[in-house]
Amino acid sequence: MRTHTVMDSPVGPLTLVATDGVLSGVYMDEQRHRPMAELFGPRDDSHSHDAIEQLAAYFAGDLKEFDVPLTLAGTDFQRRVWTELRQIPYGETISYGELAQRLGRPSASRAVGTANGRNPISIIVPCHRVIGSTGSLTGYGGGLPRKRYLLSFERGEPALL
Repeated sequence: MRTHTVMDSPVGPLTLVATDGVLSGVYMDEQRHRPMAELFGPRDDSHSHDAIEQLAAYFAGDLKEFDVPLTLAGTDFQRRVWTELRQIPYGETISYGELAQRLGRPSASRAVGTANGRNPISIIVPCHRVIGSTGSLTGYGGGLPRKRYLLSFERGEPALL
């Protein structure tokens, strides 16, 4: 069974979705590939307390690594990409090509980018830490201003949305 709750954050409201009590989605408003709200299940603010506390600590600058249990629903390749995203250290970035190489698929940078864009658990699974090979801030499901904000925030730089 799916349920959801909503929390405020510096990047706008975040909708946290739980499947059978385990976090399965963190979505920003107007996020690309955001499921229809009807698929989030009923609102239930009694779930996802750990995720809310960890996200609040992250945005307060007190948490650099999440350990909330997750359910990642996707293809095998997508789940491999999303698992590898969690290995990118706080405040650091890698390119789509580097991520493809880490997966043992050096020619799959476009497929990595597509899987990255379909990440259902933004921020906690840090797809914002993947950039273009030239260092450019290429696509982000939450929008480039949010990606810029998150990267600046993690680097301790002034972060404006």
